[in-house]
Amino acid sequence: MTGIRAYFGPRPLASFALGVSSGFPLTLLLSTMTYWLAKVGIDKKTIGFAIGLTTPYTLKFLWAPLIDKLRLPGLTRLFGQRRAWLFFVQALLVAAIWHLGASDPAQHLGRFAFWALATAFLSATQDIIIDAYRIEILPGPELPYGTAMNQFGYRFGNLLAGAGTVWLASGEGFGGGWAKAYAMTALLVLPATIAALLIGPGMHDAVVRRVRERGWFRSTVIAPFREFLSRRGALLILLFVLIYKLGDAMGQSMLNPMIVDLHFTDKEYIAVSKFIGFGSLMAGIALSAPLISRLGMGRALFATGVLMMLTNLLFSLLAVIGHSTVMLALAVGTENFLSGLALTAFATYLSGLSNLAYTATQYALLSSFAAVGRTFLAAPAGIAAEAFGWPLFYVFTTLVALPGLIVLWIMWQRGFVGEAVRTAT
Repeated sequence: MTGIRAYFGPRPLASFALGVSSGFPLTLLLSTMTYWLAKVGIDKKTIGFAIGLTTPYTLKFLWAPLIDKLRLPGLTRLFGQRRAWLFFVQALLVAAIWHLGASDPAQHLGRFAFWALATAFLSATQDIIIDAYRIEILPGPELPYGTAMNQFGYRFGNLLAGAGTVWLASGEGFGGGWAKAYAMTALLVLPATIAALLIGPGMHDAVVRRVRERGWFRSTVIAPFREFLSRRGALLILLFVLIYKLGDAMGQSMLNPMIVDLHFTDKEYIAVSKFIGFGSLMAGIALSAPLISRLGMGRALFATGVLMMLTNLLFSLLAVIGHSTVMLALAVGTENFLSGLALTAFATYLSGLSNLAYTATQYALLSSFAAVGRTFLAAPAGIAAEAFGWPLFYVFTTLVALPGLIVLWIMWQRGFVGEAVRTAT
């Protein structure tokens, strides 16, 4: 099944629901929570602690082996490994979000911070489970379409947790107030719960029964990393994952400061980023799966990578032209459209690399490496922007993207960019 119909099969639709539940907590923590703190008069330095809440997302590979191997009494027998963990963690996540909403940051900031960190940890854990389960319910031909639908769902969850929660808290719905708003938003765990109940346990349990290793620690902690690192080109693949999006991450981290420096108004910024940008992103995601199916994984990664690299030159041109809403719309729209293509191709590639016996651990390892590249390696972007000025800075970010493409080319020539690994041996 190809074309538009491929997006609407039972498993791709389930992937959309999983994406909704995966996408809402991080937005609830960073965007919505910082807005709440500002509204109650918390100072900007204190609000800055919210950035630290992303740390569990970069470290989640440390406890991902438990998700692969540790059985939950009663639940695992009833639902299978993935669904048992999903239902267990989601119950804890709902409780943490309710406590977070009921906290009063103006009076009890320490209690508020505790529940925020608990929510972040449980959200990162839910991501481990959902990423693994999504990969395991999608047969190879459906993997690009399911991954694209998951990206759609993730962005929809972002939207509901952002604008939706603020709308509820404002008094427009269900009486208003942050406690009620967070309690209602916590119900966004339900799409993943319902999808998991309908789709079933996935492929993990059957694969694990065929893969037997002696020793709990060896099979749980050592085996998934040993299996991945024993593959041909494993270190080259990890290097690629680390640096592939580096140029784009550096450029995007400095986009808002440049927009301020170019004196765009709030209305211009909102119109371009929230409407043109979001619509372009959705269009890119929609076209990503057919692109991958037509070109193959290697060509899709290389083509989108080259186009994403060249997009930074549009922002360099914007910096030269100055205040131009047309140029801003062109640059942001193009960047978001190509991001939709590239992010889905990249996520599909990472999904295909995960051995079905150790999906949670290996996908968490790969996505953590990608997060490190986006978060820490891109940190000097401000220094580079200060040193070069905006036009040359975006030329610099274009050059920064080249090493990732060179590594991809080497991998491709050596046969390390296959459609999928997904083995059980």
